[in-house]
Amino acid sequence: MKRYDTSDIRNIALISHGGHGSTSLGEALLFASGAVNRLGSVDEGNTVLDHEEEEKERKSSTTAGVACCEFDKKKINIIDLPGLADFVGDVDGCLRAADAAILVVDAASGLQVRSEKLWKQAGELGLPRAIFINKMDRERADFERTLEDIKESLGVNPICVSIPIGAEDKLRGIVNVLRQKAWIYPMNGGNDFERTDVPADLAERVNELHIALVEDVAATDEELMVTYFEEGDFDEDTMKMALVRAFKNNEIVPVLAGSATTNVGTRMLLHFIADVCPSPAESQPKGGHLPDKEDPVQLERSDDSHFSGYVFKSIKDKYGKISLFKVESGHIEKDSNVYNANKHHHERLGAISAIRGHQLIPVDAAACGDIVAVAKLRDTDTGDTLCEEHYPIAYPGIPQLYPAMTLAIQPDKQGDEDKIYQRLLELREEDPSLQITRDKLSGTLLSGMGQLHIDATLKKLFRKFGIHAHTEDPKIDYRETIKGKVENVRWRHKKQTGGKGQFAECIIDVMPAERGEGYEFIDNIVGGTIPRQYIPAVDRGIMETMDTGVLSGHRVVDIKVRLFDGKYHDVDSSEMAFKIAGRMAFKTAVRDPKAKACLLEPVVEMEITVPEEAMGDVMGDLSSRRGRPMGMESRGKYQVIKATVPQAEVLRYSPDLRSMTGGRGDFVMRFSHYEEVPHEISAKLIGAYKDEDEEH
Repeated sequence: MKRYDTSDIRNIALISHGGHGSTSLGEALLFASGAVNRLGSVDEGNTVLDHEEEEKERKSSTTAGVACCEFDKKKINIIDLPGLADFVGDVDGCLRAADAAILVVDAASGLQVRSEKLWKQAGELGLPRAIFINKMDRERADFERTLEDIKESLGVNPICVSIPIGAEDKLRGIVNVLRQKAWIYPMNGGNDFERTDVPADLAERVNELHIALVEDVAATDEELMVTYFEEGDFDEDTMKMALVRAFKNNEIVPVLAGSATTNVGTRMLLHFIADVCPSPAESQPKGGHLPDKEDPVQLERSDDSHFSGYVFKSIKDKYGKISLFKVESGHIEKDSNVYNANKHHHERLGAISAIRGHQLIPVDAAACGDIVAVAKLRDTDTGDTLCEEHYPIAYPGIPQLYPAMTLAIQPDKQGDEDKIYQRLLELREEDPSLQITRDKLSGTLLSGMGQLHIDATLKKLFRKFGIHAHTEDPKIDYRETIKGKVENVRWRHKKQTGGKGQFAECIIDVMPAERGEGYEFIDNIVGGTIPRQYIPAVDRGIMETMDTGVLSGHRVVDIKVRLFDGKYHDVDSSEMAFKIAGRMAFKTAVRDPKAKACLLEPVVEMEITVPEEAMGDVMGDLSSRRGRPMGMESRGKYQVIKATVPQAEVLRYSPDLRSMTGGRGDFVMRFSHYEEVPHEISAKLIGAYKDEDEEH
């Protein structure tokens, strides 16, 4: 593939709710441009963009697909983002590599919750956004209804660049609103079409939309408005230039229509991308900062500037890691030496390639704004910045995602525990939304964006590394604490075995600390009743007991202990004896009724987005989970519920919410605080621990 100038490059993100057809649209763009010789089908599992085995099996994207094509002397890099909430790991990084976004909307089902979230996310990054109303050939497809849905839900005034001719099984083609010409298709999925006049039954509507298009574009520029009032229209070249400027500045929302699976309207979308969407040179330069500092740095987005590149995606395969990056400034050639500003080390780029799904197409060089892949970078991860050492810059990394679900991962084969942990860390390199931790209660914990996400990760773990594993609910990390003060708790440890004995006595007060203060040991020994060398042993004995718990086997928190008296023996006292005395005195104090010991449980903060008709079911379900609503707000046809819920009640909330909302619900969850467990639940937990302890 030849090297394209920056002005001839287009980086386009396709965003949609799951199942609305962004992958099918990407495949149609590749086919219509001639990049591939057949129209890939998601149902048949032969697409370029969804090439992972998990995607073929699920018939939906689990990771972002990247593919380039050439059209009208332009290079178009297509970035197809997953539409399911469980697979958002690639979204933020990949959107940062795009210069425009196209929202794909199902003409039958209309906008869904992920559509709105992705639309907002692209807007927050300053990307110009257009809309493609897809699946016009499907049953119940309705262009006008979908247009109204877009206006209401997104709060925008969409302007039609193309509209469909017919719908459902009567779809025959599309109309170019700007030129007021029809494109009629044979409906066989091929690239053939016939240009003709607008059908008579659409002529009036097309004329209305043409006038609206001209007026809306003219309204974005004062000089154009004057010309429009004086002359009533523009020539096509003036209109095209105005459309390009208004779209680049995010002043208009163009809408196109068609059907990706029958290849209707995709060629017109290619023309829109090539002619209207901004090149990297026209996009806002990405702002950065000096590595490890806050000093702002910005490099000019041109070939002549110093090189910098942003790694927006990593792919792990059996041969190693492939890093995908966008050239943010300057240009890059193969066999170059670069500097990783985040890790402060040098990397050598061997071969560089354009990307088309899993296919790498070698190139000698890449211009500013282009997207390329390079293999086997030693320590470069997603979100890192590559640059010149003497002109360092670090671009903002990918924001942390809060997982929606955490499960314990257990190997099917005994002895694979360490191997699972290490391999999951490798999978995290290509999916930053995964979190892998180790916990003494549950072993390896895998946190992801939902049940589907975790299931797909385990399938990938087997496919790539041959490791079978299954999930279990993690053990909840409860805490123990006290609410009352216990004074003058005495414990004497005395043991005589014939030789040297053991003797230690300590007297303590135990009292609650403020929530979150942790543990405080107060040494009030005076007069040498306990020698100085033995006092730390009392402290250690208490801390070890706090780690293992007293009532339920969970860590004790937020407690103050005052050691104020005791006794020792010149011969039989030792550090071990005082450690035991401290431990037993502390256990006795916590078990004293005056301590009012209780359990604390982790509580999460949730933001749940649901369709209005599912509100009652979701609210009732939250109540049954001991949830406390903290507020609600409307977002279009959806309601957003904010609530706090005990973590134990929402370990597998993702599939339950999907069931209650018909797959249209979405949520984010993060740790909030600890609070006291209700007595009836606490009693069960303590009872279960006693039974288990007695068995052992």
